[in-house]
Amino acid sequence: MEKIKPDRIQSLDFLKGLVIVLMALDHVRDYFHYDSFFIDPTNIEESNFWFFFTRFITHFCAPVFVFLAGTSAYFVQQKIGKAGISLWLIKRGLWLIFAEVIIISFGWRFQWNFNPTLLQVIWLLGVSMIFLAVFVHLPKKFVIALCLIVIFGHNLLDQYSFDQLGGLWNVLHLRGVIEFSDTISVFIVYPLIPWVFVMPLGYYLGKLYEPGANATNRKDLLITIGITATILFLILRLMNTYGNLTPWVTYLDATKTFISFFNVSKYPPSLLYLLITLGPSLILLSVAEGLKGKLFNIVVLFGKVPMFFYITHIYFIHLLAVFAVYISGYDPQLMVFEVWISFVPELKGYGYSLGVVYLVWLFVIASLYPMCLWYWNYKKAHRHYWFLSYL
Repeated sequence: MEKIKPDRIQSLDFLKGLVIVLMALDHVRDYFHYDSFFIDPTNIEESNFWFFFTRFITHFCAPVFVFLAGTSAYFVQQKIGKAGISLWLIKRGLWLIFAEVIIISFGWRFQWNFNPTLLQVIWLLGVSMIFLAVFVHLPKKFVIALCLIVIFGHNLLDQYSFDQLGGLWNVLHLRGVIEFSDTISVFIVYPLIPWVFVMPLGYYLGKLYEPGANATNRKDLLITIGITATILFLILRLMNTYGNLTPWVTYLDATKTFISFFNVSKYPPSLLYLLITLGPSLILLSVAEGLKGKLFNIVVLFGKVPMFFYITHIYFIHLLAVFAVYISGYDPQLMVFEVWISFVPELKGYGYSLGVVYLVWLFVIASLYPMCLWYWNYKKAHRHYWFLSYL
């Protein structure tokens, strides 16, 4: 029987680090890929295998972020108890919402005109933590059952518009812009349903890592759940009747058929999207307990400082893109924009091939590693600075 200390579990850090690295690839693509201004990688008629694949592998990021944030909260609760975990979750949630609106939003756009204000994955994590602050005090079986019912059943809502709810429906389930006035609006990129019901499942995953937990049983259970979720995805997708906003279509071109089959809806996340991302992730989480080596340790380090990496990589990629725009003959001022880089028509024609995007991505990861290593060592040496726990 293997005993694991709940302070740092390398397999969990590895999975977090891996999805963070993949996330950076998606953001480098946004700022450096020529086709980003012309083609949606999930547009079956225009995309190709590698363009779609580059986008698809980054689909794993948000589900793992939300799921493992719940697991981290479970470990905190083991230290401070249930009486303190709700306050901790609320404070952490409010901080993440603030960071999304102010710090991260500026990093994406390099301007302070937050109209619209982008509410993306960090705001989602913050709100989900506030909901989790309530869920932790409800009966475990009830919470798990509720979460599974919402995750498996929320696609029934896709056929309804609920116009009478107005902007509230954008917050809950439908991606879109809410306009409060001519100068104040928010773009809900990540609606709350079913995301806020994913985090509690990750919270209860933490019990598998308590001191004294049987490692063999844990790994077997993770693989069983992961394989079951993946097989269920395949069955439901082949049935082609439920679980995704759009059905898949057979084309004469096998590549297009493949893309159509795996083209699952992320905004809002469909049942099939969650199954094909969380399923394989749980399998990898089990396998990761037996991994070792330098590359493994590098990825683990990124997983130890996820928020630091997230904020830093946005600013770094954007700054690199300013330089790339300049040497490409465009006005660097165009990199100060209101919504998103691909919405700047004057930048159409800027960008590089997908191969160059991958090289820039590797450069970003290599450059951020020493910064993350420094920060991790600094954080360990200055645990008495309470504010470091928020970054």
